[in-house]
Amino acid sequence: MTKKRKRQDDFQKVKLKVGKKKPKLENATVTNFKTKTIHLPEQLKEDGTLPTNNRKLNIKDLLSQMHHYNAGVKQSALLGLKDLLSQYPFIIDAHLSNILSEVTAVFTDKDANVRLAAVQLLQFLAPKIRAEQISPFFPLALADGSSRLRESEGLQEQKENPHATSNSIFINWKEHANDQQHIQVYENGGSQPNVSSQFRLRNLVGGLGSVDEGLSSTENLKGFIEIIIPLLIECWIEAVPPQLATSVGNGVEREPLQVMQQVLNIISLLWKLSKQHDENHKLESWLRKNYLIDFKHHFMSHFPYALKEVTKHRRKETNKSIKHCTILSNNVDHLLLNLTLSDIMVSLANASTLQKDSNWIEMIRKFVTETLEDGSKLNSKQLNRLLGVSWRLMQIQPNREATESLIKAVYSLYQQRGLILPVRTLLLKFFSKIYQKEELRSYRFRYRSKVLSRWLAGLPLQLAHLGSRNPELSTQLIDIIQTAAARANKELLKSLQATALRIYDPQEGTVVVLPAESQQCLVQLIYFLPSLPADLLSRLSRCCIMGRLSSSLAAMLIGILHMRSSFSGWRYSVKDCLMSDVDYFSFLFSTLTGFSKEELNWLQSLRGVPHVIQTQLSPVLLYLTDLDQFLHHWDVTETVCHSLLVIPARSQSFDILQSAISKHLVGFTVIPDSTAGCILGVICRLLDHTCVLSETLLPFLASCCYSLLYFLLTLEKGEAEHLRKRDKLWGVCVSILALLPRVLRLMLQNLRVNRAAPEELPVVGQLLRLLLQHAPLRTHMLTNAILVQQIIKNITTLKSGGVQEQWLTDLHYCFNVYVTGHPQGPSVLNTVYERGTMALPV
Repeated sequence: MTKKRKRQDDFQKVKLKVGKKKPKLENATVTNFKTKTIHLPEQLKEDGTLPTNNRKLNIKDLLSQMHHYNAGVKQSALLGLKDLLSQYPFIIDAHLSNILSEVTAVFTDKDANVRLAAVQLLQFLAPKIRAEQISPFFPLALADGSSRLRESEGLQEQKENPHATSNSIFINWKEHANDQQHIQVYENGGSQPNVSSQFRLRNLVGGLGSVDEGLSSTENLKGFIEIIIPLLIECWIEAVPPQLATSVGNGVEREPLQVMQQVLNIISLLWKLSKQHDENHKLESWLRKNYLIDFKHHFMSHFPYALKEVTKHRRKETNKSIKHCTILSNNVDHLLLNLTLSDIMVSLANASTLQKDSNWIEMIRKFVTETLEDGSKLNSKQLNRLLGVSWRLMQIQPNREATESLIKAVYSLYQQRGLILPVRTLLLKFFSKIYQKEELRSYRFRYRSKVLSRWLAGLPLQLAHLGSRNPELSTQLIDIIQTAAARANKELLKSLQATALRIYDPQEGTVVVLPAESQQCLVQLIYFLPSLPADLLSRLSRCCIMGRLSSSLAAMLIGILHMRSSFSGWRYSVKDCLMSDVDYFSFLFSTLTGFSKEELNWLQSLRGVPHVIQTQLSPVLLYLTDLDQFLHHWDVTETVCHSLLVIPARSQSFDILQSAISKHLVGFTVIPDSTAGCILGVICRLLDHTCVLSETLLPFLASCCYSLLYFLLTLEKGEAEHLRKRDKLWGVCVSILALLPRVLRLMLQNLRVNRAAPEELPVVGQLLRLLLQHAPLRTHMLTNAILVQQIIKNITTLKSGGVQEQWLTDLHYCFNVYVTGHPQGPSVLNTVYERGTMALPV
């Protein structure tokens, strides 16, 4: 027999045969027993000595359930206890000690509902308990509450639910600490609900106590600090016992770390309050004398602190030598703890104590520098603490090398992309504060930080990139740039000059996309630019005429350019070529026309559209602008005209202007109505006895004048938008005709009515009648009486085939009244025509 066979014999399977009973198993359970019910009626009866609630539970049952592991049972016990005490108030006096000890034990329970039920129960009990009853139990409640601060999962839940209801308990400190201070403990912390702390002690100002009884005086504040600081240090020691101190270097668990954070938060608040009372730095010296040694021993011995995260592993990956792994993360808790501790410690040091404190100050400096340079994303609260510590370190050690290293570290954080607005704002304010501090130093001791200069030089480019994506941040950048430019910072002015074309681009530049307040600051910055080249002036002109800047800002811009020109009247001229006279006149003329060369060329192709007014008696057609553009152009022209008027050589500036008109406008067929009106107005304002008008310009002015008058006379009452232009355009037309009789004569000579359409004849007749009636023009009309007679005769001839219309009768009447002096009708006028000797074109 083989070995295999022998092994099989040891485990032979019992074969079952048909018809045979299955043999019983050796481990079979016997189930043929009988049971009987046990009745205990006496034990189910209610305890006659203690009252019960609706669930048949007495005070002992409910208090025992406070120790249950299930949070729901504990919450139910608290609610049941409140119900029982509301029905039987006499139980409170008999069991007050047990009630307070058990309820205070669940103050810091992990479950938020249990904590809330405990607070509600104490609020219910507070009015029902006298002060002398609760006074013996206050030390127990305070010690129990402080020792349980390490129960921190409730803190985490409050962070996850920042809108949790804030409940408060008032405790009379006078009865228990023998002074006059009233303390209010908030469930969610602070004088306002604060999600970052579970409990906080605060002085009641305007609450139970008055201002004099609170922490408003230095002595009261000192007394409170002397009481609370030892308790807080004890809490710190409980969180990190000395026997565990050796393992702190590997990280602190989450719960003790949160207790440490709350301790530092309270100390930080006390330090801030002390600064309000410390005008002479006496309180700062007192704090340093009493607490610096303890803080260094307990707080700084293992600085900085890190968070230990314990992660569970799968069984197959478990190693007996590795029971858990430690992860040092950039958790908010440990970073904020280290920053708060740094802020507390640096407030106890100053420049005179630097040598004594060099060891722990260097630890903080190293931590701050590494935090700024490690590329981690910081929120505004963390950064505010970090920058506060950095600023204090610069004050403690004001030498150039130490300050430059901190500024460099902050600048590395500033260069990160994607920073949120509050973070970017804090960084800008920090750099601005440093720059202003440097500028306030005397010139002898002032030194220019290279990093700060690099930061300033980069601001204009950042502003150009940012644009309107964040108007608030752009406004802050502009304020800093303006401050540095006003102080003639060379690096910034050089960068601003290089970026000016982008900032002042009329289409998408920063100056046209920001609100009016920021636009004004950018316009003011033009005054500080080192030079104003032609391409920049061209863009500034477009900004003025496109309506992207208001008329007041455009006027400010034109005024600033005049101040930087050679015509400003400064006694000492600028050595550098800031802006040439040719470029300045080009800017003024471009702004005067109101349209770019490309836009004017495009208008020449427009025919037969509603916006173009056509007439057979003038070679110039009018393009009707909308009212807003017209009024803006008119206002800007007023400023341009003023700039031209203050130039000393009036005749030279007039010659330059009319040369530009002849070169760039004469020859165009379609002219905007605002351009035509502004050109006529400027010529009227500039023309004096020293100016000689060009012969080539007269026909253009006459054509523009007739086209504008024709447009005004054909306006209908329904065109309200264009009716508002009437007074301005009529005024400049009458002024140019009264000032330049040759323009009036050329306009009358161009009225060849035989070429006019029949519907245009009444307009010509109305025009002549108005010119005759206008007093300033009457003398010039009498001078051209024979020319006017010929026009009227030609109109009469063209309308002789039918019944004479009323407008023609009125025209004859006005001519007879104002020219011949005999209102006798058409027959006399015909006699005058027959006697005329002047041959007129028809």
